[in-house]
Amino acid sequence: MVKNKLSIEDINSKVGDQIFWNNGKTTICILTLQNGFEVVGTSGCVDPANFDQAIGEKIAYEKALDQVWLLEGYLLQDSLGKE
Repeated sequence: MVKNKLSIEDINSKVGDQIFWNNGKTTICILTLQNGFEVVGTSGCVDPANFDQAIGEKIAYEKALDQVWLLEGYLLQDSLGKE
């Protein structure tokens, strides 16, 4: 049977390295995929007094992971369209 959907395990298996950077207001997450391609997610707060590194990293990571879902979804749709 042909696979016609993705799981979180599929997406997580594509992620290699992850790097976080912040300046006390904005957080950037760069995910390097197993094939070397990189995706970026960001988060930010209005007031630096409200900055929480853990929350910033969580949100930035989730947004970067959303990019992986998009790319993998495209690849799956492309492969299904060729059958």
